[in-house]
Amino acid sequence: MEIVVKVGGSILGEGVNPSIIRDIQSITSNHKLVLVHGGGDEVTEIAEKMGKQQKFIVSPEGIRSRYTDKETASIYTMVMVGKLNKEIVAALEKIELHAVGLSGIDAGLIRAERKKKLIVVEDGRKRVIDGGYTGKIQSTNSELIKSLVNQKYIPVISPVALSEEFEFLNVDGDRAAAYVAGGMKADKVVFLTDVNGVLMDNKVRG
Repeated sequence: MEIVVKVGGSILGEGVNPSIIRDIQSITSNHKLVLVHGGGDEVTEIAEKMGKQQKFIVSPEGIRSRYTDKETASIYTMVMVGKLNKEIVAALEKIELHAVGLSGIDAGLIRAERKKKLIVVEDGRKRVIDGGYTGKIQSTNSELIKSLVNQKYIPVISPVALSEEFEFLNVDGDRAAAYVAGGMKADKVVFLTDVNGVLMDNKVRG
């Protein structure tokens, strides 16, 4: 069975949560695994230490997200791909699980269209702003992922996509996991998060 697991940055914890690593080890004993990770909180912390104040926006649906300008896109890529991704790979290698750290940039693993405009709500009013460096996922390189999985490697994927102009784009980690799972026709996709449940019909369902 092929399983895609999305691990939210909030539950990875500093230095990678050992219980998550043990769960991954348990899964890989019987199944093929692909891991997609988050890490937004650490991006915010490091960006602000570098003097780059982070801006968050709210969509008309009430979803809060990071506004990604060009400088933020660079910091986001640096932290997600260069730090968090490699920490996860190292933690897996420590327990003798062979992992390959990737981002959506590598071999066009995740291709996305750069959003030209965003609709946001400020002071109770809708506004249209420049889309910055956020992306809408268009495709995934499922052949590369399947090749690694079939060779018994665990692909560890950061949700940074490559645009049509070969720019680095911030894409939603949950959507990245869903597209990866769909592209490779995985048997299951699992989302590990610290939220209380899923919002359905304006009610949280656990």
